[in-house]
Amino acid sequence: MSAANTLAAALPVLQPEDAGARLLLFGVRQMGAHGLHDACTAHAFVTAFGKGFQRPLVLLRALMAEMSAASIGPIQIAPWCCPRMTGPEATLLEVVAGIRKHPVRAQMLLADLLGIRDAAGIGFTVHALANAFADLALPLDEVAA
Repeated sequence: MSAANTLAAALPVLQPEDAGARLLLFGVRQMGAHGLHDACTAHAFVTAFGKGFQRPLVLLRALMAEMSAASIGPIQIAPWCCPRMTGPEATLLEVVAGIRKHPVRAQMLLADLLGIRDAAGIGFTVHALANAFADLALPLDEVAA
């Protein structure tokens, strides 16, 4: 297999153009690599959301902790600077983008991503995170994976 085919298999999806989705992806990648209290993620959320940054930041931290605890295996993430996404990253963005309009579908995708039978509890956190982004003018509803 050539290097290009290997890269395409590992990172099959381009990052979305949506600013909210990119911010969420950045936060997931940074927290996944450097821990829940990563300063770069906090700075990015302050810059994007201003005074209201704490709600989406705390909810993302809660989501990352819940997913880590519930997942039966590792969830593959790419470095923050990578212009393409892994399959699991694309699925997570699709879950967050779809949870407000299609909660059952989003929870099924989330359960599949985590390898668990029921992800309803984590779905509540995803829903709150999606609402926080929408309330602060960066809705994720239009993200397409």
